[in-house]
Amino acid sequence: MYYFIVNPNASGGRSNKIWKRVERQLNHLEIPYEAYVTEKPLDAMAYAAEITEGCREPRVIVAVGGDGTMNEVLDGVAFCGPVTLGYIPAGAGNDLAKSLKLPAWPSRCLRKILNPKYYKLLDYGVLSYGEKMEHRRFMVSAGIGMDGAVCHGLACWKMKQPLNKLHAGKLSYWVMGIRQLFTCYPVKGYLLLDGSQKVELNHIYFISAHIHAYEGGGFKFAPAADPCDGKLTLCVVHHSGKIKLIPFLIRSLLGHYKKYRGIRSYQCREVEIHTERPMPVHVDGESCMNQKDIHLRCIQGKVRMIV
Repeated sequence: MYYFIVNPNASGGRSNKIWKRVERQLNHLEIPYEAYVTEKPLDAMAYAAEITEGCREPRVIVAVGGDGTMNEVLDGVAFCGPVTLGYIPAGAGNDLAKSLKLPAWPSRCLRKILNPKYYKLLDYGVLSYGEKMEHRRFMVSAGIGMDGAVCHGLACWKMKQPLNKLHAGKLSYWVMGIRQLFTCYPVKGYLLLDGSQKVELNHIYFISAHIHAYEGGGFKFAPAADPCDGKLTLCVVHHSGKIKLIPFLIRSLLGHYKKYRGIRSYQCREVEIHTERPMPVHVDGESCMNQKDIHLRCIQGKVRMIV
């Protein structure tokens, strides 16, 4: 039995069209499955919990949607028994699919899921934040600062859905990124890496913690990230002149990496981040509001995924 969790609204409704094609293929092949279609945020999380809670039998859960849909599925899964995840990317950014080199065609992704040859045991991250110490898992990346502000801005931007319907969803990330670059202000703060190494920073624009290399619709901020090594790869962007960050952002978008002044990279199993004023925070593009103090850690090899 396959369990499909479908976000029909991902990428301006494109996900629903993809699901209809996948559903026809499943019915044609007479594959037993159950479909859970989301209607509102956090539905995918609730469905994943319902499918796995207290269950010690093997489960194969397939997310159909964007990185946010996969994030909710991961956040809801109860690892009580063997759980295998599959992914049919149907979002605007699809950073996870790019990192895992999944096929662009949904039919090919489905064939991989129905006839799996390769599995990977992937890491995932956990973000802890707020006075009540809330916890959120993330599959791709989490961040504080400008990248979080981009995610916050996109959530209420009226042009996002029209661009998604035109299959130009990545353009919305770029436009919002440019807007945030010219309106955001840096802050002072520090990192505490693995509980021992403290790094003081001025002019922080954003800090992203990566399981996978890409975020934000294709920005390769962490080329050294390995989703199987049990470590977070941090991209720390701090510079006194924001205009000088533009070449870094352009090269990251093109998938090239070059050392720039004001750009640092660290690897660690856990990190505490403090900023002098609250900054927007995200996990896999999903908002966690504004925070001053966050804690991130890596959970090694817990996610069994079809690739």
